[in-house]
Formats: sequence, structure tokens, C-alpha cells
Amino acid sequence: MHKLWDTPAPAVSPPAGAAVPAAVRFGAVEIAPATVLAPMAGVTDTVFRRFIRNLGGCGLIMTEFTSADGVLRAKDKKAARYLHFYPDEHPISAQLFGSDPQVMADAARLVEDLGFDLVDLNLGCPAKKVVKCNGGSGLLRDLPRIREIFERMRAAVHIPFTVKFRAGWDENEIICVELARMAEECGLQAVALHARTRQQGYSGEARWEWIAAIKNAVRIPVIGNGDIRTPEDAAAMFAATGCDAVMIGRSAASNPWIFRQIAEFGATGRYRQPAEADRYHMIRTYFEMLIAEEMPGAEGKMKQFVSWFTHGVPGGSNLRKAVYESKTGPQILAQVESFFESLTSQPVE
Repeated sequence: MHKLWDTPAPAVSPPAGAAVPAAVRFGAVEIAPATVLAPMAGVTDTVFRRFIRNLGGCGLIMTEFTSADGVLRAKDKKAARYLHFYPDEHPISAQLFGSDPQVMADAARLVEDLGFDLVDLNLGCPAKKVVKCNGGSGLLRDLPRIREIFERMRAAVHIPFTVKFRAGWDENEIICVELARMAEECGLQAVALHARTRQQGYSGEARWEWIAAIKNAVRIPVIGNGDIRTPEDAAAMFAATGCDAVMIGRSAASNPWIFRQIAEFGATGRYRQPAEADRYHMIRTYFEMLIAEEMPGAEGKMKQFVSWFTHGVPGGSNLRKAVYESKTGPQILAQVESFFESLTSQPVE
């Protein structure tokens, strides 16, 4: 998981009345509201997905990006764990990456058999270890191979098939419109653009005009992704691009309420900020879910997430230090309880 932001957030003021749509359809599946939790490696496991779902406002959740080769190997327990989900996670999409068209088709068929509502192809991951295997955004330089993958995967399953991609390899190789048109020609039900290039990684500003260009080029739903940090950002993206849905990644890690806030903003023009009691309940709930799931590395995830979940909390550095020094899940929970008990017992000046 990369650091949350490399650049400061610009001030965004959406036009009056602008709001994310209440619903969108990807083939036979309705997504309501039209908000999507982005697939994030090391983040969007079943615990985090159910956690976000329970907070409300998120229309579609997605798995961590998963190796198609891995899910077809019976001994690859890690990949199998990525595709584990519970009934209360519907609608849910499984995201796959890989470069062999037949392997991708076989993995998509397995995903459908597991009961997922949608399958998604990752053409956006900029990680070097993925790109060097011609996966993720590494395929952006091989459109004929992408077309073959599209065709094989589309023929293999009946569930909606979508793709998430970047605008291109770099500023000199912008292929997002051509790729979106190809997806539509091959029968995909939606496209999602992270409006940065592979070269940018997660730095610089997302170019929302690329999302608008895709929306003007295809008839299938377009999902916008990149630099949505507040409900106002989500509404502004919709107004600026005409996109059919918005996808949120890193902001959901620091502000898990963002989906609910987007829904509130669309309905009323305002939204509630979490109080300290809300933060305490949120952190405790997530950590308890991790412990109950008996997920490998739960303590490590607690230490990873506490830095995001305490973003903006007065004295949050003290809690982070205490959590990092703890050895077990129960010890970490005790530190959370002690911290928030002292915080809420302080007299108001």
C-alpha cells in the first residue's frame, strides 16, 4: 500500500446540485449507490470489505488484485484466500491480473463458479514486479494481447466483465480512449479509468479530462478513479466528466466513512464528520473483526491501519507509538481503549 497522498489536495467546489448517481447497472447487476471500493493490494481483504459495507454508502466492493495463475494452482493458498468472501459482501467483484489469455479465461470461469457477481481485469497496477511479468499496466503496450484477453474472458463467463486501466504507459503513450472502445467492442459491461499513467504511479494530479474523453467515446458505463478525497471531489468528478460511477481507493483507508458521506452529500448537500466516539468505535470494530477472522498477520494489519485510521485525531501519534510497541491483538485493543478513554475524559475548555 502506497502512502496516502504525494500531492496536497486542491480545493474543489462542485456545481450546485452535482451529485454521484443513485445507481448504475453493469450488465445485469445494479450498483446502488454508484460508488465502488477500489481493489487495493494488502487492503481490500474480506475484513476490510465487510467493514466498509457495514459503514454504508458503498455500492460495489472488490477483492485485492489476484494472480490468475495463482488461483488456478491448487497449492496457492494465498491466492485462494484473496477470493474468499461472505454472503453479506454482495455485490462483489473479483479482480484478476495476468497476461495469458487462456489462463485469464480459466480463472474468470473459476471466479464465476465461486459465486462472484462480476469479474474485473487489472490493467492498472504500476508495481515493477507485476509489470515485468507483463501484468497490470505492463500490458498497456500490447493492445492486441489485451483484445485477445478481453475476447477469451468474455466468452468464458456469463457474469458482467469489467476492466480497470490507466491512461497509458506515459504522457507520450495515452491509449485510454482506444482501450475503452476495444472493451466495448468485446462486450465488456463497464470500464474504470485511474486517470494517471503508469509512469506517474500515485504521484501528481489525476487528469479527469481523460475520464471525460472516454465517456464521450463509449456507451457502456464509465467509472472515474483518481483524487477523490472528499464528497465534494466525488460530485465534482461526476459534474466534470459525466462518469456513471466513482471509484475510491486510498481515501477509504484514511476515511472509511467517505462512501456514506458521499450519499449524505448527494441527498442533503451536507454530510456528518465523525466524532471521537465514532473513531473509537470504528477502530475497535475493525480490529475485533481482524481478530475474529483469525487472519494471518492480523497484528501487522492493525499497525498498518492505525496510522490511517488516526489521521486527524489529536494525539494520534501517541496511539500509533503504543500500537507499534504492542505484541498481540488483545494488547493492541487495550491500547486503543486506553487512548480513547483518556481522550474522551479530558475536560472541554
